[in-house]
Amino acid sequence: MNAPLLQVQDLYKHYTMPREKLFEPPGQVHALNGVSFTIEAGRSLGIVGESGSGKSTLARIVMALDHPTSGSVRMLGRDLHKLPTEELRLARRDFQMVFQDPYGSLDPRQTIERIVTEPLRAQERAGRAEQHDRAAEVLDSVGLRRNDLGKYPHEFSGGQRQRIAIARALITRPRLIVADEPVSALDVSVQAQVLNLMLDLQESFGITYMLISHDLAVVHHLCEDVAVLWQGRIVEQGPPERLFHEPQHEYTRTLVAAVPEAQPPP
Repeated sequence: MNAPLLQVQDLYKHYTMPREKLFEPPGQVHALNGVSFTIEAGRSLGIVGESGSGKSTLARIVMALDHPTSGSVRMLGRDLHKLPTEELRLARRDFQMVFQDPYGSLDPRQTIERIVTEPLRAQERAGRAEQHDRAAEVLDSVGLRRNDLGKYPHEFSGGQRQRIAIARALITRPRLIVADEPVSALDVSVQAQVLNLMLDLQESFGITYMLISHDLAVVHHLCEDVAVLWQGRIVEQGPPERLFHEPQHEYTRTLVAAVPEAQPPP
């Protein structure tokens, strides 16, 4: 039997705070408390919660940018946090990330071609000509032009910059993209355009998303399954339609009430 695309099991992350008094032990923040879920290839999962619920910590640990206190993250059966450095570097071709801020995630001193091909250079997988062709290909996939490769981030709007960030994530042809609040920094009119683009890319390239958001309506647009994260724990999980219309946990009901204008029709 094939291993799931992503399997997160009993994940804990505790941060030690600065000591407030000399002779007292330092405090701890429990960012994640026993988080477990599985993502099968082709079935995207939304992680929903308010600021401070542990969403971004979870994203960083899934991307192996931070280490858990305990628990495991397995990509196609391999525990990412136990892989040797070189094996982890090569494994990253299968999972990429799109960050929240399209302004802060792109180096303003680099051309778009340099930004988009960065994952390929890190993988040492392609020569310069192939990098250029792949960059032009992914820009076309996100609705930009080959001529944009020589430009700089300041020459684009916020929505276009997020398209560039998505192109960068696409260039290694990953199986999984972790998107951390990918539209929350954009104007409402642009958010739907970017979400529709992500949906089109999912259908065209078979991408699976782990989509992190504070907004249930956003994950409803892209995900077949939603997990509600509260105080570092998953308190409810299921199809977005059920969570919208029959939320079981009080915190889920609060999230639904926060976006009444975006709820799907009955």
